[in-house]
Amino acid sequence: MRIARACRELGVESVAIHSEADARALHVLAADRAVSLGPAPVSHSYLSIPKILAAAAATGADAVHPGYGLLSENATFAAACQAARLVFVGPPPDAITRMGSKIEARRLMQSAGVPIVPGETPADQSDEGVADVVRRVGLPALVKASAGGGGRGMRRVVVAAEILEAVQSARREAISAFGDGTLYVERALERPRHIEVQIVADHHEHVLHLFERECSVQRRYQKIIEESPSPALSSGMRQRMTDAAVRAARAAGYRNAGTIEFLLESASRPEESHFYFLEMNTRLQVEHPVTEAETGLDLVRAQLLVASGDTLPWTQESTTIRGHAIEARVYAEDPARNFLPQGGRVLLYREPRLPGVRIDSGIVEGDTVSVFYDPLLAKVVAAAESRELARRRLIAALRDFPILGVPTNIPFLLRVLEHPRFAAGDVDTAFLDTEGAPLVAAPPTETPAFVLLAMAVAQDAHAGGGTMTASRAARDPWQRLREWRS
Repeated sequence: MRIARACRELGVESVAIHSEADARALHVLAADRAVSLGPAPVSHSYLSIPKILAAAAATGADAVHPGYGLLSENATFAAACQAARLVFVGPPPDAITRMGSKIEARRLMQSAGVPIVPGETPADQSDEGVADVVRRVGLPALVKASAGGGGRGMRRVVVAAEILEAVQSARREAISAFGDGTLYVERALERPRHIEVQIVADHHEHVLHLFERECSVQRRYQKIIEESPSPALSSGMRQRMTDAAVRAARAAGYRNAGTIEFLLESASRPEESHFYFLEMNTRLQVEHPVTEAETGLDLVRAQLLVASGDTLPWTQESTTIRGHAIEARVYAEDPARNFLPQGGRVLLYREPRLPGVRIDSGIVEGDTVSVFYDPLLAKVVAAAESRELARRRLIAALRDFPILGVPTNIPFLLRVLEHPRFAAGDVDTAFLDTEGAPLVAAPPTETPAFVLLAMAVAQDAHAGGGTMTASRAARDPWQRLREWRS
C-alpha cells in the first residue's frame, strides 16, 4: 500500500503480486494491475523468484520494489532482477551480500573506523572451537549466526555450564533458518539501548543520514514501539553516531535506503557512554514512517528516484528534526498467551482520525487475517512538537481504534506507553523482560454493566415465556412511554 501510494504520486503504474489467499487483499485493489502467483504458502508464491520475474515480464514492468521483508534482503533475488533487466529498488547485490554476513560486516566496519561490539570470530568453527572463544570473550556472551537476523540463531550464555548447549542450539537454528551454521561471539552488553540510523545513498556519491530511531522496546529482538529522536542521545552523541553510520554506508558501497543499527551502552555521565555497530538492514525498514513523520521527507519516493538514477532530492544541511514521532505496531495476537498470533475475520475496523496521527495498514473491515502471514494489522504513528505530546497523542489514537473479530495487542501497547519508565524515556532492550509481567496480563474479565443489564432483560423475557408480565410491563420503557415507539 505504501509503495503503491508513492508510485501514484510520481505517475508510475504499479503492479501488485499476490497469493490466492490474498486475492482480495487491500494492496491488490489499490494497485493499477495485479498478478496471482499461486497458493498461499510463501514458498509457492511470495518467495518464488521465477514466478515474480514471470509476473514482471508479463506486465512489462521496469522495476521491482522488494518491500520490507521476504526477499527484500536476498542478494540472489536482487541479482536475478538485474539479469532480467529489471531495476531492483534497493542496494546492489554485492552490498547485500557483504552486509548480510555479520562476520564480514564486522570486519568491514572495523576497517572503516566504526566501533564494533568486542568479540571474536572463531577460525575453528567446531562446537568446541566456538565454545573456547566464548570462554575467552567472557560471560555473559552472545553466540550469533553470521547469516542471522531478528534474533534467530542467537543464544545468550550466562553460566559456563551452558556454553556448549548454547553453541549447538544456535548452530541448529542457524542452519534451519539460513542454511549456514557459521557462528561468531560477542560480549553481551548489559541493558543497552537499541538505536538505528536511517541512511540513504544515490549513485552520485551522496550519502545522507536522516537521524536516528530508538527501538529499545522489543520482545525477543522484535521491535514493538519505535520513536525519533532518541531521548537518550545528546547532540554530540547524535553527531558521532550519524557520522559513523554514513562511514559504514560508504564502506559497504551502499545505494538506496538502509539502516545502520547500533547498541548504546549508557553511562551515568553521557560523555562516558559508548555505541557499537550491531548490523545493517539492507532494505527499507517497517518503521520508516517514524522518520518520515519526524523529518517531513518521503523515503519511498526517494527510493524510486535513486533507482531511476536521479540524485537525492535533499542535502544533509536541508534535513532537520521536527519535533518528535512515536510508532506502535498493532498486531492480531494475544500477549497473555505468549503473543500467540490470531487469525479470523475482522468484524469491525475503524481507524482513528486525529491531528498528527498517521495510520499505515493493509486491511479493511471484513477482511480475514490469514494464518499464513505476519499478523501485523497496522502501524500507528503520532507526531507532535514534544515527546510527551506525541506519547499522549498516540495513547489517544490507540484508545480510539476499535478492532473486533480478532484479539489485538492494543491493551498491551497502551500499558507500555503509560508505564512511568517509558514516559520518562528510561527504557533499554531488557525493558519488557523486567517490566513485562503486568504489561502482558489478560484484560479484566469483569462483565460491563450494560452487558449484565441486557442479560437480565433476556433472562426475564425467557422466564415470562415471551408474554409481558405486570412486573416487566412496569419496567419496560416502551410500555410506560405510551406515545413513543421504537
